[in-house]
Amino acid sequence: MRFIIKHDGKARIRVHVLTREMTCEQADILAYYFEKLAYVDKVKVYEKSADIAISYIGDKNQVIQALQEFSYQKAEVPDAMLANSGRQMNEEYKEKLIMTVLMHYGKQYFLPRPVRIALTAVKACKYIWAGMKTLLAGKLEVPVLDATAIGVSVLRGDITTAGSIMFLLRIGEILEEWTHKKSVGDLARSMSLQTKKVWLVTDDNAELLVPASQIQRQDRVKVHMGNVIPFDGEVVDGEAMINQSSLTGESLAVRKSVGTSVYAGTVLEEGELTIRVRQLAGSSRYEKIVTMIEESEKLKSGAESKAEHLADRLVPYSLLGTALTYLITGNATKALAILMVDFSCALKLAMPVTVLSAIREAGSHSITVKGGKYLEAMAEADTIVFDKTGTLTKARPSVVKVIPFDGQSEEELLRVAACLEEHFPHSMATAVVEAAKERGLSHEEMHTKVAYIVAHGIATTIDGKRAVIGSRHFVMEDEKCTVSEEMLSTYHHLPKEYSHLYLAIEGRLVAVICIEDPLREEAREVIRALKAAGIKKAVMMTGDNERTASAVAAQVGVDEYYAEVLPEDKAKYVELEKQKGRKVIMIGDGINDSLALSQADVGIAISDGAEIAREIADVTIAAEDLYEIVTLKRLSNAMMHKISRNYRVIVGFNSGLIALGVAGVIQPTTSALLHNTSTIAISLEGMKNLL
Repeated sequence: MRFIIKHDGKARIRVHVLTREMTCEQADILAYYFEKLAYVDKVKVYEKSADIAISYIGDKNQVIQALQEFSYQKAEVPDAMLANSGRQMNEEYKEKLIMTVLMHYGKQYFLPRPVRIALTAVKACKYIWAGMKTLLAGKLEVPVLDATAIGVSVLRGDITTAGSIMFLLRIGEILEEWTHKKSVGDLARSMSLQTKKVWLVTDDNAELLVPASQIQRQDRVKVHMGNVIPFDGEVVDGEAMINQSSLTGESLAVRKSVGTSVYAGTVLEEGELTIRVRQLAGSSRYEKIVTMIEESEKLKSGAESKAEHLADRLVPYSLLGTALTYLITGNATKALAILMVDFSCALKLAMPVTVLSAIREAGSHSITVKGGKYLEAMAEADTIVFDKTGTLTKARPSVVKVIPFDGQSEEELLRVAACLEEHFPHSMATAVVEAAKERGLSHEEMHTKVAYIVAHGIATTIDGKRAVIGSRHFVMEDEKCTVSEEMLSTYHHLPKEYSHLYLAIEGRLVAVICIEDPLREEAREVIRALKAAGIKKAVMMTGDNERTASAVAAQVGVDEYYAEVLPEDKAKYVELEKQKGRKVIMIGDGINDSLALSQADVGIAISDGAEIAREIADVTIAAEDLYEIVTLKRLSNAMMHKISRNYRVIVGFNSGLIALGVAGVIQPTTSALLHNTSTIAISLEGMKNLL
């Protein structure tokens, strides 16, 4: 690619691409290509000027070389990303906004008055008809008020006022629609399915872990419990319960068996399936999510719903005030002053824009929020419950040692453990698989069907022998596995500083895998910051033993902790706290956290955790930094503060305008202009970042 360097600063470079024009698609391809480079921190592409601003880490020459080697033809970008990027939509709305302003003022300055009167009358018909339809439906809502204000202005021959009202209403409509679509689009993109690897079933029925991008139509894919179904398809083997709430809103899981259809983005809660791929991941999942967000009233915050209902309830009072003023004063101009000013426009426009902008801002911090109601609940929350493993501890624990109990080599035992654990998404399982990979151990399939016992472990059969791996409670107590006499001392003196994973075959313990699960450095400070932001109680719950739980709780500074808990214990605790009148946040990353996540007022999942946890959760944060929870809490608090302030500004300013209009201090045209200008100003203010 040919380019010139326009600016070369510290760890940042801006270049101009030598091209006659850059399309939105080309800009998206460029942005995607450079965002994926390890040494690029941030990239922004300006299609209008054909410029690229790149913030990088390390050597600038790497960036220069990447620019030189770039080719639109060779760059591989997912079709769904190009189709749903939102860049083209932003350009369309910018043009629509500019054209609306130019047309309005162009007509005023360049068209004769008779032509302007005719055009204004024609445009007024749209608003008057909308008001009449609302009345015919037996409702007194905002369209009636708009229609009355415009209709009265036209009848009085005040074409300038009527034109100004319609112009400002149109600007408001464009801004609201633009902000809404952009926020919904950003939210849908972050929620869209992004499965990286899947289990491909080969012709000889072997299972291979391959990139999702390699899958073709008619391929067979195995989906295990707790995972999200990556493609639309038909079940060809197995039986399972599928949670389809993300697409259909159904709260209960649906049974799927051979011959039935399954859809991308739904979650396999129990069992396992082999599906024949019918449709590859593309825009269908995105479109379904967009529809769900736009149509789902339950995702609206209470503030949004309150604003909408209040706006409609105020309309009759505005009409009544207009009539009474005319009857008392006999002055149509003073009566019109009330009609020109109402609270409803600002209330209906400013609140949703503020909420959607807050969701968008959360996205810029790698936080996915599935609806405004969760931000409101976050602001009101006073209790937070943390899972330990993968949440308060680092998302990437590591295997420190393997302790054999039956004479087999460490490598062989680790290979068996990795073969079992690779099927299930949990930080502990990932640690075992990574350790086997680092030691160069091949762990091809050696077992029959794998069963995952939630919060306990995994059971299967190897060479006709039952094999289990998991917690001490599961392996030694539930499965009643035994330890040989000569290894009892080793068993009772396992290293206390590590978490332990127990592996048993045919009822006998064969290995204990010691896993280092270090605390996140920021954990203690995050809990302190959350309390400063309004959280009154921090709780830790873990399946680990009392000794480990006590040590971790002391280090991070939680108010309460609970050890050796099961999934239902976490959910029960959340429910009990809610019954006490508390607003509860639950944060976790595993399949065993999904029940509690769904019970909490706000369920927060870690992005590197189990897919079912991410799907069920109301909020997803990146795995790198727990400070994002603090950011989310502060953002939610700021959103509610801004909404409260907007209420006061709207009521105060518009009440003042009505009083000035009735007193005859300002004319209706001025009232209308100030009212609509203030509505747009408040909405534009609502679009600004809160933090």
